[in-house]
Amino acid sequence: MSGKAFASQADLEEKRVTFDELGDGLYAYTAEGDPNSGIIVGDDSVMVIDTQATPVMAKGVIERIREVTDKPIKYVVLSHYHAVRVLGASAYGAEHIIASRDTYDLIVERGQQDYDSEVGRFPRLFQSVETVPGLTWPTLVFEKSLTLYLGKREVQILQLGRGHTKGDTVVWLPEEKVLFAGDLVEYGATPYTGDAYLQDWPQTLANLRALGPEKLVPGRGAALKSAKECEEGIAGTQAFLTQMYQSVAKGVAEGQELKDIYRETFAKLEPDFGKWVIFEHCMPFDVTRAYDEASGIKDPRIWTAERDQEMWQALEQG
Repeated sequence: MSGKAFASQADLEEKRVTFDELGDGLYAYTAEGDPNSGIIVGDDSVMVIDTQATPVMAKGVIERIREVTDKPIKYVVLSHYHAVRVLGASAYGAEHIIASRDTYDLIVERGQQDYDSEVGRFPRLFQSVETVPGLTWPTLVFEKSLTLYLGKREVQILQLGRGHTKGDTVVWLPEEKVLFAGDLVEYGATPYTGDAYLQDWPQTLANLRALGPEKLVPGRGAALKSAKECEEGIAGTQAFLTQMYQSVAKGVAEGQELKDIYRETFAKLEPDFGKWVIFEHCMPFDVTRAYDEASGIKDPRIWTAERDQEMWQALEQG
């Protein structure tokens, strides 16, 4: 495992964008495992769920929207606070940027450190990073749930539990049974758990499952277009999280050192999950957070660019 390029620094190949229609006015903007965006076209306005990493990257989403509607983009929803999801927000000129209270609090507490950290991890995703005007601040903050009507279309913005972060937000269309899940669900892509609540996440997935989605846009990976595919995405995410956490917790209980737990867990998970996008990028961060949580560190520690590099050196090169 020695000699691996840090995080996603070696991933420089452009990905092919797909713009899938999931229903009347409902779209998924996906790019072969890069962060996804969701689009809801209402009677009088448009909502975008997750913005891409920079205003220049966001222009790709806006171009696709303009192929299907000229209605104003009035709402941007942040599924959580991570830089690759939120720093493109300024490009949309939206009237409202919506986030959960917990997401707002995370931006206050660690938004700048996360920005600096993620730019170092994902150079390709931060195209024209100099166009980012600063942190993205919500203009509309909700507690637990918010229902909006885009004309006659009901849109529920829900916080159904902690998982990928403490602020995870999903967007649910009850009539169409379409769920925009953010990074709570991945498909063919490795869940990043560096800021996660691993023991809470499976229950949060059960809460998503209870909605009964028939179509689902994951945080990464292809849009899921049937109830069966939705279940595959949820179950696959849950399998990774459960197996990874159980392996790490066992090592902690046995008094093993983090580096040994990492090697053992990597070897256990690679046969089933090693082909998933960003597996090698995520695993050091995932195991480190699992080690902390299993050791009784309740809330995720802040990742800085310096901490990222130190951890990577210790686990991959040390």
